[in-house]
Amino acid sequence: MGSTASAAFGKPWAIMTAMAACWIAEIGGFAANAQQAASPELPALQTAIPAVVHPHINLATWYQVDPSWPTKPANVAWEAVPSVAIDKSGHVWMFTRAKPPVQVYDATGKFVRSWGENDIQVAHGLRFDSDGNVWVTDVGSHLVMQFTPEGKLLKTLGTRGVPGEDASHFNRPTDVAVTPAGDVFVADGYSNNRIAHFDRNGKFVKAWGKMGVGPGEFSLPHAIVRDSKGRLYVADRNNVRIQVFDENGTFLDQWKNILVPWGLFIGENDDLWACGSSPMPWIGEQKFLGCPPKDQVVMRLDASGKLLSLWTIPKGEDGKEQPGEVNWLHGLAVDSHGNLFLGDIKGKRLMKFVRKEE
Repeated sequence: MGSTASAAFGKPWAIMTAMAACWIAEIGGFAANAQQAASPELPALQTAIPAVVHPHINLATWYQVDPSWPTKPANVAWEAVPSVAIDKSGHVWMFTRAKPPVQVYDATGKFVRSWGENDIQVAHGLRFDSDGNVWVTDVGSHLVMQFTPEGKLLKTLGTRGVPGEDASHFNRPTDVAVTPAGDVFVADGYSNNRIAHFDRNGKFVKAWGKMGVGPGEFSLPHAIVRDSKGRLYVADRNNVRIQVFDENGTFLDQWKNILVPWGLFIGENDDLWACGSSPMPWIGEQKFLGCPPKDQVVMRLDASGKLLSLWTIPKGEDGKEQPGEVNWLHGLAVDSHGNLFLGDIKGKRLMKFVRKEE
């Protein structure tokens, strides 16, 4: 428009043009000053802006590894640790793919006892019932077994060495949840993709689930726990979700795209603890999703699936794992002080992470 516009609009146009130019220059000056003040190359301008000192107050809960826990006896072997549990006395139970597979340590990390080498072939899941008896899943023998705390075999579900999918056979069962009344729910497992229900006497009641991605279907039900309201939480690992059922097998809810769940634990107030990796796709010819995992996470959720806390842990390098790192985090338990106990597959160890709030 140039001179034609100036002639048409006269002095008001000239005033508006000048004001706009001043405004642009002022804004540009603010931007330049802000950029210069934040730049370490221009220390002279920094003196004109007061430094901001933020309070170094930790409001996040965090965890620090205790590298001295537990004390491993010289004559006791450790291999992959798929499961860990804590009994009513505070003893920590390691379930490892070594001989002996069941190893018990007190709260200080002192070795207490071990057993199971004659009964258990390949360790996977370990839980307690309300009477303090020990339930394990053996993916090598296709069994679910109940023992006394001292290792006496009380009950066997399944047929040793014979895989199948009926009232008397499992195919690599992964985990077990036991109600206060004694009913047993088995996550079955690496091959069958179902939940099997037995009564307190070991009689088969029913099963539900099949291979699939819909509600009530599974692709590797890897862990199962029960809360005080009777809700059953299933780590549907390959489907990147946690599914929720009642004890009749009725589908209640699913929590998707939170993590690839490997292990589950029910804590105080029915908080659900889960470990595994953050969500990831299938890569190449993986047999199971997340092998290897891209990272390692521990989460705490409420009964509605709301995330309450999150803790990430460095993933160790195969054969070079350092204290505070995990490599294929498989199982977890939380003690009465909020400390984490984590079972490591590739790292072949059980670790204690001490809760910190300071």
